[in-house]
Amino acid sequence: GAPPISIFLKPPGVMAPGGSATICCSWQGGRGQLELHKDGQRLRAPGQGGGSAEFTISNASFGDRGTYRCHGLAAGTLLARSEDLDVMVQELLLPAPALSVLPAAEVPAGSGVSLRCSSALPAARCWLYLEGRNAVLDVLSQHQETFNISHAREGDGGRYSCQCFQRAEASFRYSAASRPLELVVR
Repeated sequence: GAPPISIFLKPPGVMAPGGSATICCSWQGGRGQLELHKDGQRLRAPGQGGGSAEFTISNASFGDRGTYRCHGLAAGTLLARSEDLDVMVQELLLPAPALSVLPAAEVPAGSGVSLRCSSALPAARCWLYLEGRNAVLDVLSQHQETFNISHAREGDGGRYSCQCFQRAEASFRYSAASRPLELVVR
C-alpha cells in the first residue's frame, strides 16, 4: 500500500474561541499532493506537492470544531488517508495546570522520568500531550497525576503539555493548557 500519512495539531489540546493552531500532515515517502478534509468535505490543498503540509486555523470559532483528515493524492487519484484528528473549540474557563518533570528536563537514555500535571481543581482530570502525536498520551487525575517513563528513549523526548477538564452537570469545563515543557533524552 501507499506510505502512511500522519496528522497532528500544534499546539495540541482544546482551542479557545479566537485562538489559533496548525494542523500538520506528513506523508512519509509520498510524492503527491496533500489535501485537508473536515467532516468528509475537502477544505483545501497546498499549492505544490510534497511530503508535508501545514494548515492554519486562525481566530478559531465553534465552526472549526470537527474531524479532520489529510488525503494524499497523485494525478488526482487518492492514494492514502491519515487517521482522524478531532479538533475541539471550547471556552477555557478553568486555570491552567502546572507541568513539571523529575529528575530533570534533560536525562540520559535509560533513565526513569516522571511528568507531573498539577491542578488545584477538585475532581479534575488532565490530558497529557506530546507534540507531534495525534492522540492524548495519558489521562491523569488527582489519584494518579504523574506519567512515568521507566526507561526513557530518544523517542520519548519532545515538547509536552497538559490540559485539565471537569465535569459540570451535563457538560465539561476546560482549562487553558499548561506551559509546554521540553524533555531531552540523550
